[in-house]
Amino acid sequence: MDICQIPPPLQPGDRLWVMLPSGTLRETEAFEKGLEIWRSRGYEVDLCPTYDRRWGYLAGTDAERRAALEEGWKNPDYKAILCGRGGYGGARLLEDWTWPSVAPKWLIGFSDVTSVLWSLACQGISGVHGPVLTTLADEPEWSLNRLFDWLEDRPVESLQGKGWGHGTATGLLLPANLTVATHILFTALQPNLEGVILALEDVSEAPYRLDRMLTQWRTSGMLAQIKGIALGRFSDCEAPAGVPSLTVEEVLRDRLGNLNIPIVSGLPFGHQGENAALPVGIEAVLDGDRGSLGISYT
Repeated sequence: MDICQIPPPLQPGDRLWVMLPSGTLRETEAFEKGLEIWRSRGYEVDLCPTYDRRWGYLAGTDAERRAALEEGWKNPDYKAILCGRGGYGGARLLEDWTWPSVAPKWLIGFSDVTSVLWSLACQGISGVHGPVLTTLADEPEWSLNRLFDWLEDRPVESLQGKGWGHGTATGLLLPANLTVATHILFTALQPNLEGVILALEDVSEAPYRLDRMLTQWRTSGMLAQIKGIALGRFSDCEAPAGVPSLTVEEVLRDRLGNLNIPIVSGLPFGHQGENAALPVGIEAVLDGDRGSLGISYT
């Protein structure tokens, strides 16, 4: 994977496009709060005409969502695409999809938006693994500032977690939801993982399912290619009461602890808590001894 191009910095007054690449809106209060945060920062925000469409669990048909993505990407008036929420369906949207050749612009989201961010990285363009509109209002001030600092071309500080040792690694940062990333391995949506720092989070996955996915990564040889792993939050991933189980921590240690690469856990990104913005395809430094993840500015 080659280093991705960073789109031009955003500045207040820019017009932004809102679309939902995956699941349908289930309620609007959090969504409206997210919109207000962007507007309070001085941005003009336009909603795609089908933003509130429903087709089962999806935010409209594949054709409708694909058209919304294409409009936001091709229209030169829009400097960024804000994803309304995650859910499920991003990979469906990208089937037989070709990114139009236009000037790079920002794409911001996480969770199921992993598939869109990774697809864009395959085109050499950096997006941001960060809050969607329905989660933005829950972010603490430091996390909001980090998001806007990165988008508006100001430096961001390193994140601190728990180091597992094995020194320091420098590589291109590739953030992802573990479940989504696992399901797009060996597809056209998967970037080249050689030498990357993988940043993983997940939600509502029992420990045995995390084990199963990480075992797939191991047996496929994919984990042998990467230089380091940054672990965020694994929310609501405990086993049901009364069911014999390893803990999430035990699964992560068992499946990843013998890779002999820098690993940092407990970093503040993911679901149901602080979700620090992480750039995609940009050089980062992971320190397994000090427990830090930072952007390389050298």
